Amino acid sequence: MRRSFRHSLLFALTLILTGAGCADEAALPSGGGVAGWAFYGGNAGGERYSPLDQIDRTNAAALEVAWQIRTGDLDIDPPPPGHMAFQATPILVDGRLILPTPLGRVLALDPKTGRELWRFDATFSERRFPEFASRGVASFVDSTLDENALCQTRILAATLESLLYAIDARTGVSCEGFGDDGKVDLRKNLIRLPVPTRVTISSAPVVVGDLVVVGSAIGDNGRVDEARGVVRAYDVRTGDLVWLWDPIPRDRAQALRDGWKPDHAQRTGAANAWAPLSVDPERDLLFVPTSSPSPDYYGGERLGSNRHANSVVALRASTGELVWAFQLVHHDLWDYDTPAQPTLTHVRRDGHDIPVVVQTTKTGLVFVLHRETGEPVFPVEERPVPASDIPGEQAWPTQPFPTAMARLVPNSMQPEEAFGLTPYDRGKCRDRIASLRNEGLFTPPSLQGTLAFPGVAGGSNWGGIAIDPERRLIVANVTNLAFEVRLIPRADFERERENKGLLREYAPQEGTPYGIMREPILGPFFMPCTPPPWGMLVAVSLDTGAEVWRRPFGAAPDMLPLPAWFEPGLPSLGGPFITAGGVILIGASMDGRFRAFDVETGEELFRDKLPAGGNATPMTYRLGPDERQYIVIAAGGHGKLGTRRGDYVVAYALPDS
Repeated sequence: MRRSFRHSLLFALTLILTGAGCADEAALPSGGGVAGWAFYGGNAGGERYSPLDQIDRTNAAALEVAWQIRTGDLDIDPPPPGHMAFQATPILVDGRLILPTPLGRVLALDPKTGRELWRFDATFSERRFPEFASRGVASFVDSTLDENALCQTRILAATLESLLYAIDARTGVSCEGFGDDGKVDLRKNLIRLPVPTRVTISSAPVVVGDLVVVGSAIGDNGRVDEARGVVRAYDVRTGDLVWLWDPIPRDRAQALRDGWKPDHAQRTGAANAWAPLSVDPERDLLFVPTSSPSPDYYGGERLGSNRHANSVVALRASTGELVWAFQLVHHDLWDYDTPAQPTLTHVRRDGHDIPVVVQTTKTGLVFVLHRETGEPVFPVEERPVPASDIPGEQAWPTQPFPTAMARLVPNSMQPEEAFGLTPYDRGKCRDRIASLRNEGLFTPPSLQGTLAFPGVAGGSNWGGIAIDPERRLIVANVTNLAFEVRLIPRADFERERENKGLLREYAPQEGTPYGIMREPILGPFFMPCTPPPWGMLVAVSLDTGAEVWRRPFGAAPDMLPLPAWFEPGLPSLGGPFITAGGVILIGASMDGRFRAFDVETGEELFRDKLPAGGNATPMTYRLGPDERQYIVIAAGGHGKLGTRRGDYVVAYALPDS
């Protein structure tokens, strides 16, 4: 009896000293808020913020996999193409977790278990697309129908084949009254449709009022006369086209007003919105992030500032009327598309909240604009930039630079800054950088080769930013990687493109005198010549624009011949979100890990190896006050990043006590 008591006492003391026995109780607080995730970006303005706080800075280290499923996209025959990327962010609709896959499927899952509830399959007739990702869906509740009626709640899903589907959220069947048997062919309302078509839909549609609005993804650098990047709104019940807005002017008078040569405006295409759109329903405003006109790296066939391309554009959501536009890059020659969702939030000045749009860019510059007027809330100035030395090209003489917002990444690099593990590879990188035209940000493409820094991968990319409205912070994951861009005379292009490299890309830019080559600048050991960190998390004050903290994001011991303690940061694709518990959640990095960080300090709280690259933006929800808070991420990998491919959906939660 005494021995048993002594053993029991020792066991109890061990539990107390080690913290065992009470971990589950501490890790899973009872009560608290309940919240879902109804939009691709968390809310209609894309803040990527959740009011949930069950997972917080004190317990995030205890996160574990709650469930995991596969979509089956990798099981098809023949196998999907290597550039397919599963980058979806699910939404929570009527107690169902709903997400698209790259192959045109839409899945509804039980949010507690991951069990498949229904599957909608839009079978593809072809599998050759310039972009092979489907990042989200939208939902609409029809208040004119009984709550048990078919399609009273409908899912709007746009596929890579440019088809827009309406699907009943409860059953997964098509809404027959929408378009042609439940679908709208988005190729029918395009302005100019080259053959073969290079138009797809990669971002989630948005719903505003009784309209569903879509942008488009158009293949870069193939030709001058690409399809126009029109934004279109359809009746969400019938699928009828209600309005369309073309970022490129259609007549001579409008072209002259908008900074174009009239005949050039008729030839060029694109300037499309491939990144997610945002909505301010109270102000009836739709915010559109536009890209470069075609092609990206030679603008001799589209001289002028190319107004409304490479811009944040506010449209009247109900009519498509232009309200205002702010151009972020004039006459783009660098593929500096507006890549991220315009994020709607508020800046506090003198005790008042100012409605703003925060737009991050591939250049690492951050623009904060008044939501109603487009005027900069933080000052922006036009600065002289280098001229082009290419015959027929006229680079715009100035570019806009925010003067009070912290830069997310460096904007210049000199040969003496080259990185290398040894004097040999450092010297090779130094020589490579010294051989390029290099006059800082916005140095135009050249025949000798130009240093593009930041390169096409960013700065900030399509994963966008997250806003903490309570702590007044902007959090961005950014890539810090230099590229070489070189124009190739038409007569030499076919011969040169046979010189394939590990990550080298060629594009013909048909209709211009030049093709293009671009590649990240790597040393002889295939490590970046850019000094690390190559990937970072950066926190910036929403109200002052000052940098609050930054830290390397991504480790590489199992990828590169570096010491285990060295965290160089790695390129990333995907985005973060933030919770009221003070936690940043993100996959995205090239190393395939899922992480949690302290939003106030940047300290890493949790890390786990995903079954495939987590190159998507995660989301979170909690179904009831006695339920667990779940965090869900699509783990599908990315061909260009080299992360492992997969078709997984992974949910994390605190241990269930």
